[in-house]
Amino acid sequence: MISYLKGIVAGVQTGSPNRWILTLEVNGIGYDVYIPQRLANQLTHNGDVAHIFTHYQIREELPILYGFSSPAERDLFRHLLSVTGIGTAMAIALIDTLELPELVQAIISGNTTMLVQTPGVGKKTAERLCLELKGKLVEWRKSAGFFVATGGPPPAILEEVQMTLFALGYTPHEVSHALHVISEDIGLPKNSYPEDWIKQAIAHLSSNEIVNNP
Repeated sequence: MISYLKGIVAGVQTGSPNRWILTLEVNGIGYDVYIPQRLANQLTHNGDVAHIFTHYQIREELPILYGFSSPAERDLFRHLLSVTGIGTAMAIALIDTLELPELVQAIISGNTTMLVQTPGVGKKTAERLCLELKGKLVEWRKSAGFFVATGGPPPAILEEVQMTLFALGYTPHEVSHALHVISEDIGLPKNSYPEDWIKQAIAHLSSNEIVNNP
């Protein structure tokens, strides 16, 4: 099994929609590795040295390499593949849509509202992810260094707050980060009304947009 590859970035291309292929030159040999878009965005300069953690799979008698930026990301990918009905494309889509700590937290807490923001993931698939992986990830996150954040609205109103913000066009990562900041930095009480959480989240997200796009 190939655990990782360290070599020179020879190119990054899209083989098909939402499928990114890294060509990595290692000791004069070019390896084609399927990678998440987030990693593809980081490998923008040909000639750079990259350290890629790999998952080796044989499909239809053809060997395929999948590459990730860290051992934790690679191991979570393997956990996702163990779930009934989850293939490589959907597993990578989940990793691309949510940051790793957010994805782990969503599965452990049963937050299907967050999970269904991933293209191709419906409610039943999200529920299956939580059912089959919750117990495994509770233990795994300790060794991987991921811990579930306590900030944010209580479960009773979390879905309403998230759905409203998603409908306004904010991404899962933006929503998760905003709710954490509001809870930890601003100190909005957990028993506040959904409207208060939404108003504060929009204010925080809008201020970030102004900073990033002056």
